[in-house]
Amino acid sequence: MTTRREFLGSIGAAAGAWRAAAQARKPNVVVILADDMGFSDAGCYGGEIETPNIDRLAASGIRFTQAYSTARCGPSRSALLTGYYAQQTASDVMTPGRIPDYTWFLPEYLRPLGYRSYHSGKWHLKLIPGAGGAGFDRSYTQLDEFRYFTQNRHQLDGEPLPKPGDGYYGTIAIADYSIRFLRDHAQNHAGKPFFLYLAFHAPHFPLHALADDIAHYKDKFAEGWDVIRQRRWERMRAAGLIHCGLAPLERNMWTRWNTPDQELFAKIGPGEVTRAVPWASLTAEQKDFQRTKMAIHAAMTTRMDIEIGRVLKQIEQMGAARDTVVLFLSDNGASSEQIIRGDGHDPAAPPGSARSHLCLGPGWAAASNAPFRLYKSWVHEGGIASPLIVHWPNGLAQPNALRHTPCHFVDIVPTVLELAGARIQAAPVEGAPGFDGRSLVPAFEKDIAAVHDFLYFSHYGHRALRMGDWKLVSTGTGFGDVFRDWELYDMARDRSEQVNLAGVHPDLVSRMEARWTALDQEFIRRRENAPPSTQRLLAAAAGPKSG
Repeated sequence: MTTRREFLGSIGAAAGAWRAAAQARKPNVVVILADDMGFSDAGCYGGEIETPNIDRLAASGIRFTQAYSTARCGPSRSALLTGYYAQQTASDVMTPGRIPDYTWFLPEYLRPLGYRSYHSGKWHLKLIPGAGGAGFDRSYTQLDEFRYFTQNRHQLDGEPLPKPGDGYYGTIAIADYSIRFLRDHAQNHAGKPFFLYLAFHAPHFPLHALADDIAHYKDKFAEGWDVIRQRRWERMRAAGLIHCGLAPLERNMWTRWNTPDQELFAKIGPGEVTRAVPWASLTAEQKDFQRTKMAIHAAMTTRMDIEIGRVLKQIEQMGAARDTVVLFLSDNGASSEQIIRGDGHDPAAPPGSARSHLCLGPGWAAASNAPFRLYKSWVHEGGIASPLIVHWPNGLAQPNALRHTPCHFVDIVPTVLELAGARIQAAPVEGAPGFDGRSLVPAFEKDIAAVHDFLYFSHYGHRALRMGDWKLVSTGTGFGDVFRDWELYDMARDRSEQVNLAGVHPDLVSRMEARWTALDQEFIRRRENAPPSTQRLLAAAAGPKSG
């Protein structure tokens, strides 16, 4: 079996003068991951939500306009940390199958290159960092996804922590532990570069936010989701982020695992709305309740931005800001889910407080994902389009630039490894496939047409394949009044997926369908034929069981 040291070799001479300064010292790397944040939520991607720290990263960095997730929390994290599509590793809680022995995580590749690695926040993989898996030196892990104001399950370096007391808020805690790890690094490991995986839960449901943060957005969204979507689309077009129309609302598309409508209305009240309908069709009571929900979503996002700013400030105080590569992404599009979990919902509790349990819903999720179609879990653009910001003072020569290169979460591992001074010489282990991802470092210097021959998507029956500017996509069953046949779209002209060209190009549909099917079968075959990783399976036994 090939060892990590045999797999990772020196990259040799610098790729260009733009990167020469960075070659003098291996850069630190910070990957910041939001959860259920829509493509256009951040200010620098067209949104009206206040995200000044994220916007500053973009203003002196680069923004990718065609970056893709897997459409769901767990598979995106798997792809982000392994360099493989989730179907090849089954390391997340939502992909069936066992973890093959070729599954390594980014910190395991970075360790022989001299890095120390830290994680703080959400995890959502089968094994627990700090308990025999993933290679992180320190980890604060939140395993309770249904509570922001407390945690019934959270761990430090694999050991359970007591339930937090009053004053706890999960987004702040994630930043607190990150800062704690960074301070320890500066004091005890200053000679080594660091990798920090900063994995926020915000703004994933339940909509829980600090009261003052909610009050800041009290009347911000009174005009409703139709106006908000239109304005975002206009700003994005003006900024060159998109070149397509605005997708209409789709009333007949909803999430199959939602709490049933009548139960939801009984528990939440008459202000709830379960379909993406025109804002003008709502009652006054519905409008008031719905704008409050978006205010909470915005408050959660802005609080995340504030905490990102605190972590970045710590890096500045360490004198490491210029040598640190920061990447910001979201694990999928905004969610249309409407589910009551955790401690349930008390209709008498203030919206956004610990005793409430609200979800964003399809109307506002359509605004957060503007201008694209559909939501989290679908592999239409609204479910998979992710912001991707790269900030690197010592390595980027062109600030505030756009990159239209299509890319995917699987590209993060190869990108970070190249930045760390490594190159792929062979498969990670004997008989293992090469990475699905490709390094995006060439796109740091200039816009390039493509780094992939294809991008593959599969989640809960939703399927898609992108090849060049063509995208083949199909919805699965059980999601309301859906179209189960393949749809074909030209991404260069119609990224909002409005003109289905499947009937115009049937031969292309057949070729792309065959390619998707072959890839899907090959990914699963490789995983199932590879020996299982005993260490991984033992670690997974202690991991979370639910999605």
